[in-house]
Amino acid sequence: MKILLVDDEPALTEPLSRLLTREGYTVDVATDGRVGSNLAIGSKYDLLILDWMLPQLTGLQICQQLRDRGDLTPVLFLTAKDTLDDLTIGLDAGADDYLVKPFELRELLARIRALLRRVPSTDPPPTQSRLQVADLELDLDNQLAYIRGRSIELSDKETQLLGYLMQHAGQVLSHSQIQAYLWDRQTPPSSNVLAALVRLLRRKIEVEGSPELIHTVYGKGYRIGIKD
Repeated sequence: MKILLVDDEPALTEPLSRLLTREGYTVDVATDGRVGSNLAIGSKYDLLILDWMLPQLTGLQICQQLRDRGDLTPVLFLTAKDTLDDLTIGLDAGADDYLVKPFELRELLARIRALLRRVPSTDPPPTQSRLQVADLELDLDNQLAYIRGRSIELSDKETQLLGYLMQHAGQVLSHSQIQAYLWDRQTPPSSNVLAALVRLLRRKIEVEGSPELIHTVYGKGYRIGIKD
């Protein structure tokens, strides 16, 4: 497995590169965004680990460039930014996961393994390629949602989340259930990451004049469906 690590802090990149190499990964390192972008575009990687704040180009810009090119290589952000708005911006740019500095190396390794496995966790794969709740349709195979004839492009994580909710329409799914489905069971991200993903998904599928579909059940989790 080949990993690109883009971070401008040698105190982080040097030991992390050695650790990943010992774990059996092939690692390329870039210390500014321009070089990182050129490597990401010009080579094939199994995973990109990007710092948010970088010289020349930010990690956010690199991620957006790749997604605009149709490149779906998994992206893990390393950043000190931890507000809900920041998380939403990162996920909206196409990030697959988010780890706030400082972090434990064993947690980073677990996140890397989870992204490289790309295995949805506890539930069996959906038996339908299209799902529908009220006016909302989801094409799982093509990562597209449709509402009132308008098509909406979704990221991999957004598709997984929306599909999971729609497969259990009317049921309250707990935070832990959703995290176990979207991410590795043993290394769920912070609750802010899930909240940011839900917020982003709502923003994409809500249409003026349509009833709210994704409901927050405070203290428990989320449910999709039309309220009675």
